[in-house]
Amino acid sequence: MILAATTNENLANTANVLVYSSMAIYTLAFFAHIVEWVLGSRSKVGRTAAALTGAGAAAKATATVEVRTAEKENGGGTAVLERPKVITRSAAGRRDVPDGPGAAGGTFKGDLYGRIAVSMTALGFLLEAAGVISRAMAVQRAPWGNMYEFSTTFSTVAVGTYLAFLLTKKNVRWIGLPLVTTVLLNLGIATTVLYTDSDQLVPALHSYWLWIHVSTAIFCGAVFYLGAVGTLFYLLRDVYESKVARGVTVGRAWASIMERLPAAATLDKFSYRVNAAVFPLWTFTIIAGAIWAGDAWGRYWGWDPKEVWSFITWVAYACYLHARATAGWKGRKAATLALVAFGCWLFNYYGVNIFVTGKHSYAGV
Repeated sequence: MILAATTNENLANTANVLVYSSMAIYTLAFFAHIVEWVLGSRSKVGRTAAALTGAGAAAKATATVEVRTAEKENGGGTAVLERPKVITRSAAGRRDVPDGPGAAGGTFKGDLYGRIAVSMTALGFLLEAAGVISRAMAVQRAPWGNMYEFSTTFSTVAVGTYLAFLLTKKNVRWIGLPLVTTVLLNLGIATTVLYTDSDQLVPALHSYWLWIHVSTAIFCGAVFYLGAVGTLFYLLRDVYESKVARGVTVGRAWASIMERLPAAATLDKFSYRVNAAVFPLWTFTIIAGAIWAGDAWGRYWGWDPKEVWSFITWVAYACYLHARATAGWKGRKAATLALVAFGCWLFNYYGVNIFVTGKHSYAGV
């Protein structure tokens, strides 16, 4: 490997080793997640059509029994209620369905392998983060000056955001399997097709805006990705719930997977909230890029392909958020629009840098 004279070769090689090591650990996490889903049993509740349509009544009856019991225990006084099990309502308002028991399906072995998978994911995250930091130290700059560095940093932030959700007790372990799968694909492409030797930046990138603009773009992309996973699962789960509610026979294996996911309404709410929360930051990312363009090229907006697709992505997410807040566009229509918006972000990430020539063509591919 030939490195520039200003690059610390030892640190650069260490960064590569750490990234490859993280891929090995992520692979172990992938298999652990697979075992978690295989060993997990179906929900003990057994979500049949009758259970779907009668969930609300059953919950109401249970709550009534709890109230009467509490009244007796308190001598007829004020009832003390236990927190009821959360029953979520679908976006379309058709079904009240409890959340599934999770990937492990409520079994000890499934949960054990799930915890192992999360631990492996956390270890892979630490190794990859160390690789990103080592790369930055090797070249003494922000570690996202080309597509390879952007990809490794992006996957690190995506995994870190997922782990942060877990630390805040959010029920998002269902993201684990698709997350490590896509992270492995992303790193595989990064270390083969997109790999670029450690080197210094082109003059246009010598700015403090590199730290601000690109870092926010990476974080926004990571959160948009998690929202897209939730949206995709929402569509699958919503179709499943609709079929069961109509009494349509569903394959046992597919039903087992769907029943362990959160309810469609929960997935829909998760996706909407994360997309809505990060959208203002994506707006700031575009504004920061325009300010940087003014400093570097003497104009704030020049219809460069990267600028255009960043704006298209912004418009797509703005349309989704607007449609999601409109009664007629809740549910599957809005979810499809969210996936289209993330598709625009992906094209801006890969397509523009690889297939389109513009002022951002210094990305290293």
